[in-house]
Amino acid sequence: MDYIKIRFSDDVSHLHSSYEKSLEDMFRSVNPMFSLDQRTWKPPIDIYETPVEIILRAELAGVEKQNLEVEISRRAIKISGRRSQPAHLKNATYRLAEIQYGIFERTLYLPVFIDTEKVSTAYSQGFLEIRLAKGESEKVYKVHVSDG
Repeated sequence: MDYIKIRFSDDVSHLHSSYEKSLEDMFRSVNPMFSLDQRTWKPPIDIYETPVEIILRAELAGVEKQNLEVEISRRAIKISGRRSQPAHLKNATYRLAEIQYGIFERTLYLPVFIDTEKVSTAYSQGFLEIRLAKGESEKVYKVHVSDG
């Protein structure tokens, strides 16, 4: 049985992509044939909220489960991985090339805090579903200010 890798973190800032990666992605988008195997794409994702949980559904057709990784903090989630390009047909000329291949990454900020102990995933028919139980909001503490 293959498992989807899930990594938990308290630090949301490390889920961001670096500035350099963004510049690289921008230049790749100018020329779509620039390093096809290394192109970055963003799969479409739906987010649903019920009274007790947040549900994410990502469309990842053609992505092998072992090529998926999910990172979760109390306020954000990052889904990343790779979709491999099939072998090119010999003696064929592309007339239309819309399907995106290569690495992908999506970082989403959640509308509420989640309980990182209660997470479940399912991957079926090209859809990744992640269920996140709602957690308590950040606790606010009052601090007594004493005279200097």
